[in-house]
Amino acid sequence: MVIVMAPDATADNIDALVELVTSSGGEAYVTRGVSRTIIGLVGDVERFQDLGLSAKPGVGDVLRISAPYKLVSRENHDSRTVVSVRGVPIGGEHMTVIAGPCAVETPEQTLAAAHMAKAAGAALLRGGAYKPRTSPYAFQGLGEQGLKILSDVRAETGMPIVTEVVDAADVDLVASYADMLQIGTRNMQNFALLQAAGDAGKPVLLKRGMSATIEEWLMAAEYIAQRGNLDIVLCERGIRTFEKATRNTLDISAVPVAQNLTHLPVIVDPSHSGGKRDLVLPLSRAAIAIGADGIIVDVHPNPETALCDGPQALVEEDLGVLRDVAGTLATLSGRTLTPAPARELADV
Repeated sequence: MVIVMAPDATADNIDALVELVTSSGGEAYVTRGVSRTIIGLVGDVERFQDLGLSAKPGVGDVLRISAPYKLVSRENHDSRTVVSVRGVPIGGEHMTVIAGPCAVETPEQTLAAAHMAKAAGAALLRGGAYKPRTSPYAFQGLGEQGLKILSDVRAETGMPIVTEVVDAADVDLVASYADMLQIGTRNMQNFALLQAAGDAGKPVLLKRGMSATIEEWLMAAEYIAQRGNLDIVLCERGIRTFEKATRNTLDISAVPVAQNLTHLPVIVDPSHSGGKRDLVLPLSRAAIAIGADGIIVDVHPNPETALCDGPQALVEEDLGVLRDVAGTLATLSGRTLTPAPARELADV
């Protein structure tokens, strides 16, 4: 059982609940997050139900959940969560496109890619300032310089930023620039990073580990939620199989499976799953048609010179097709394509 405290709950409210639970023979584990406090209960659930917990001062909700992932489970959430990234919704009746360069290279390249992303119907700009790479000799990103470039591009285009954080020590720095923190496939079970991201007070995009089961993916999301942050978007980006024809094997079935298990939005990354430009649009069609809450794709003005993942980046001639695909299939599936912000955003 889990108690989710109201935003205005006081320390005395929390202490009173802990004392009530422990005096009844149970155990109470308090996690204080940025926006709310969560109390996990261990013990006799029937006895807890007799305590009238939902009526106690400061209590927002009381959830009885049998799934191992208590907070992200759909068992006690009648409606699906809509995550707002600086006013841009992901989930619910919306189908949201996130696009941009895999890596921030220069101000000119990033701005050009942002304009391409908008032309493709994207409402959010993705771009990597920190790049975890398989080879230590590959381009690792520009670090804070890349974050500053993204911030400048946001100011000019009005597009909120989604960018990856790879180390718990960098979370505060990245969060000071970013509107949404991305945790990549290699860090899905970096538990210290998950907890730090949960504490940061920013929405989190959590990619599925390349060898992770869906339950492991949801348990990773639970680490973030357990810190008081339920603004989590799950991203299916393909898993590692024996097949070599694609970079990864897109587990398209993971979308409805995950949506049946969790109230969190689920999006798809057709770029990193396919690994080839000519696969991105077909995989995007599949993702939107099966009911994904969004897609995240790579675009680049000059992919032949890209420092990271050029072969999978969409180019100018693909943008209109992607916009038509996203708009048409979203409408057919009863969704609305999330529009790009029209106004400029103030600095973070």
